[in-house]
Amino acid sequence: MRFGTWSIRSLYRESSLTAAARELQRYKLDLVGLQEARWDKEGTITAGDYNIFYERGNKNHQLGTGFFVHQRIVSAVKKGEFVSNRLSYIVLRGLWCNIIVLNMHAPSEEKSNDPKDSFHEDLEQVFYHFTKYHMKILLGNFNAKVGGQNIFKMTIGNESLHKDSKDNGVRLVNFATSKNLVVKSTMFPH
Repeated sequence: MRFGTWSIRSLYRESSLTAAARELQRYKLDLVGLQEARWDKEGTITAGDYNIFYERGNKNHQLGTGFFVHQRIVSAVKKGEFVSNRLSYIVLRGLWCNIIVLNMHAPSEEKSNDPKDSFHEDLEQVFYHFTKYHMKILLGNFNAKVGGQNIFKMTIGNESLHKDSKDNGVRLVNFATSKNLVVKSTMFPH
């Protein structure tokens, strides 16, 4: 199964969704997390070979998350839940265990600590909602600059684009480290 994440703004028209589905098909992606859907409704629609599960954004047509799920794996979808307009997850039936894919869009760096704290509390709660034997994959936009400090190397690898971490980057590394996860976007050369 191939996963990806995509931040899409204003894909309201059917033709835009079909074009997005064609692009995902070109990369042979089976499941893609969607951030900033900005739709004013929620539900499931079909575009090309994908089912799109999505939730509405806030009252200002901001935020909103969802998933593009290819037809070949849609039968493996057991459950999907939209925790907030920044956090959702989908449960896929796997061969030996369920695969939980969390999709998130963290508050940006310039936001105050209250929305960031609230987001991370929700993320912790959802992460611990599932037992340890499930495979958990996090997709999305953490709005984080993760620096290449030596103390972070075990979690982030050697290929960070940034010299120093910002607040969101430190929060991301602390979360990943406490859950024995790695940040893959900083593992490979850019």
